[in-house]
Amino acid sequence: MFQTSLASSSSLSISETSNQVLICSLIPSSSLGSGSLQKSFLNCTNFPKTYQIPVISPNVSISAITGGNGFQCILSPTSSETCVLRCWRFSGNGTDIRYKRIYRGPMLDELVSGNSRICARVTSTNRVECWQWQDFDSAGTYNLTGISVGGEFLCGLTESKTIKCLGNDLDVVGAPPNGTFNVVKAGNRHACAVSTDGSLKCWGEMVGEVPPGVFVDLALGNHRTCALRVNGTMACWSGDNNFMLTEELREMEFIRIEAKNSVFCGILTKNLSVICWGNNEFFGNYSMVFRHVQPGPCSITCPCKIVADSERFCSEGSICLPCSSPTSPALQPSPPPSASTQPGSCGNDKRRVALLVVGSVGSLSLILVLGFFLFKFCKNRVCRIHDSGRLDQVIEQPSPVRSIRCSGSQIRAQASQERRLGKLYSMNYLEEFSLETLLKVTRNFSTGNKIGHGSFGLVYRAILDDGREVAIKRAVSISRSCYASAAATTAATKRQNDKENAFIAELAYLSRLNHKNLVRLLGYCEEQNECALVYEYIANGTLHDQLHKPEPAPPLSSWTVRLKVALDAARGIEYLHTYAVPSIIHRDIKSSNILLDASWTAKVADFGLSLIGPKDHEPYLSLRAAGTVGYMDPEYFRLQQLTTKSDVYSFGVVLLELLTGFKAIHPNETGAPRNIVDYIIPHILDDKMHCVLDPKLSAPTPYEIEAVTQLGYLAADCVNLEGRNRPSMNEVVSCLEDALADCEVPQQVLQSPSSIRSTSR
Repeated sequence: MFQTSLASSSSLSISETSNQVLICSLIPSSSLGSGSLQKSFLNCTNFPKTYQIPVISPNVSISAITGGNGFQCILSPTSSETCVLRCWRFSGNGTDIRYKRIYRGPMLDELVSGNSRICARVTSTNRVECWQWQDFDSAGTYNLTGISVGGEFLCGLTESKTIKCLGNDLDVVGAPPNGTFNVVKAGNRHACAVSTDGSLKCWGEMVGEVPPGVFVDLALGNHRTCALRVNGTMACWSGDNNFMLTEELREMEFIRIEAKNSVFCGILTKNLSVICWGNNEFFGNYSMVFRHVQPGPCSITCPCKIVADSERFCSEGSICLPCSSPTSPALQPSPPPSASTQPGSCGNDKRRVALLVVGSVGSLSLILVLGFFLFKFCKNRVCRIHDSGRLDQVIEQPSPVRSIRCSGSQIRAQASQERRLGKLYSMNYLEEFSLETLLKVTRNFSTGNKIGHGSFGLVYRAILDDGREVAIKRAVSISRSCYASAAATTAATKRQNDKENAFIAELAYLSRLNHKNLVRLLGYCEEQNECALVYEYIANGTLHDQLHKPEPAPPLSSWTVRLKVALDAARGIEYLHTYAVPSIIHRDIKSSNILLDASWTAKVADFGLSLIGPKDHEPYLSLRAAGTVGYMDPEYFRLQQLTTKSDVYSFGVVLLELLTGFKAIHPNETGAPRNIVDYIIPHILDDKMHCVLDPKLSAPTPYEIEAVTQLGYLAADCVNLEGRNRPSMNEVVSCLEDALADCEVPQQVLQSPSSIRSTSR
């Protein structure tokens, strides 16, 4: 029987794009003398440009790395029980590196990735978690070990050493072999496993002819496979029979092998160097990439052999090797068991058992007594959560991590939010900004930098160190007290959850949207009880502020520009409804959520209330109404049935604002509040639109009057009380395009004053 102790987490990773290969490994630090507590750091080399790219500080502890098509990830422990998973995309020469944290929480192990999917096993629960895999169903992924990820599937070993595969690739998921196995590895469209007797089984697309022999490890690429024999040599084959090893490679002995698509790499037994082959970019048959690397992840215990100089790489534990591996200068057996555990110590065992029983009873009694006094102490005191303070309070320095006494509910809530952050579409080129950076550029979130507010907090203007002008939306934090009333605590918890949900929603939606009429999200910060989103700065602020000034900005004094603003905003909403997959309902369309850039292009903002639209077979979403008074669809409010037509109603109110200059809710002649729809629509339907046009603008020219009339009738259609009678956003965009075409005066007419005079008579 042959078994392996190799963890799936690796110290060697491969990323491949259309024009280059990036190979990364953990390298022993040479800055520390022998005998001191040494660390390893990450170093990467790209091909065809063969130079090393240092990508992370040697002071950062790294336990595992993995990579896929155009991205790399590192796993860093933050304590004995928690860790952080960070990833970055690379392009060009690989030096433009922007890390994004996709997970922070309980310790992970067995970090693996396919071409685009990333998965790991939560150490404490044995549950498999995956990122960049939106439709992955994690139900049933408990107690899987030795996991490996392919193109659209994941395989692992059960407690009974059988193979279980999950995902959408039925050629693999539906056909795992029977038997017991020590190792299972995934390629893009196929999988292979090493059985407990050392033989190989492969299944899926184009697996090729599997060689006989006794093996301990595998590496699978795209229709290509290499297997590591007990003596450290390799056998390689492919489904199309065009992947063969040279005689020189067949004689080399390896500790580990890794693969991604067409590239294979291995760590040589004799000197712990890395060589790679299989791709045309490598010189000759193979290339040496690193001269000396860390040959694997650190483990607390190893059942068989370890790397002889494991202490060079591991502050705790050792680097394990497969059982039945060959003895060589790089290997040594695991330390023998201590004297207390050897045969002949039965008397000592009995005495230890007696001491353990007495000690356990005494400890339990002490814990009960301490627990009673702690309860009495806490009952007579207010237990507080210390956070970063009120938003209007100037922060002198970065807030400490909040301390929590008497209750773990807030810790669980924060952990839940972090898990949700990690489950977002995590590799969408978003930057993760540190709290220290945001405090610096906003002068500790000073009121002088405040420019507005959004769905979950205040907005601040700032200039980053690289010169980019940004808007930073900072979430509100709510303190809670153990002594607060149940109703007050529930209300505070709900408000806090609403803020967190808005933050998560906006980050989730904007991270995958890209349209010129949607505000662009640059990155986020989620650190020390602070949540913030970082956007491109929009120079001319909100349409609401510009439109309702005593004197509107000169561009908005033109009917043509107002129509163009309406069309820009409509195109942004149309993208959400029609072209985003899945579709998105904004739920809070209003003039203060339409921003105007330096060229007066309109961009839709603030996705804190947004929801994924109903599925094709569902006419609406049933949920409690949310939005802004004056803009909210009355049918949605009355029936609590949300459709894309609810956004159409809100946009109709914005059109009425552009047409009349009135706010959605404004005072009438006596000072009483009046709804713009109730006041304006009767005038439009009675063909008295000229009575309600914005008096701050000149009367429409003959070239504009038809377009303005179309705008009024379109607004009336959008705010129809019945959603089924409202136009879709596609129809709204088409109508506004026609109106703008009518409104724009032909260039030759503009150049002929006499023509304008004669037409105006």
